[in-house]
Amino acid sequence: MIEPPSDASEDVPTPDEPSAPGPSVGVGPWPGGGAAWPRDDRLDPELLAGGDRRNVEDRYRYWTVEAIREDLARRSLGFEVAVENLGHDFNIGSIVRTANALGAARVHIVGRRRWNRRGAMVTDRYLPVDHLDDAAALAADCGDRGIHLIGIDNVEGSLPLEEATLPDAVCLVFGEESGGLSAQMLGRCERVLHITQYGSTRSMNVGHAAAIAMWAWVVGHGTGFAHGSGVRTFSPS
Repeated sequence: MIEPPSDASEDVPTPDEPSAPGPSVGVGPWPGGGAAWPRDDRLDPELLAGGDRRNVEDRYRYWTVEAIREDLARRSLGFEVAVENLGHDFNIGSIVRTANALGAARVHIVGRRRWNRRGAMVTDRYLPVDHLDDAAALAADCGDRGIHLIGIDNVEGSLPLEEATLPDAVCLVFGEESGGLSAQMLGRCERVLHITQYGSTRSMNVGHAAAIAMWAWVVGHGTGFAHGSGVRTFSPS
């Protein structure tokens, strides 16, 4: 895991709790005190005692961070995501959050080690996020595990995403907001796909493009867990 930076406020994770007054999020303490707590090793006594206001699905209320990480790893759909971090792009956090939501197995940060976590909304606590120095390191890591690198960028020679068949074992690779995929990364990708656009803008936000590309893979390959299937949700109600 990437160590959280200690000297740059923009890198500090956004708290799980809402920062401004608004509708109540999550659940309060488990009623009845400690004697009434469910017996389950996945549950965190501090959350049972104080309530759980984190940005997690209800099925994970009161669970420890480690228990959530283990369950997500077990239920992962298997695809991976890589993001080039050459200029501290603020979109990386959003991409990590979407990867978590759509069942990615892992996110690779390629380039600079420190990345802007604000948009991740703390979802990186529950999803493996690692760091690789450059495109060559990503290609070597994925190649050793039989994972295909598929770039997403609207560069010359790219093919329409909607007409492509994505591999089962895939790492979807995204560049930065301003420059897209680097020349080094383009050279390492097996294919580069683009999202067909119909308006006047030259490109869309990379965070939005990443969400579309991940969803496209999930629609074609996502045979993992159904929402809420076979999972006990802990709730005091």
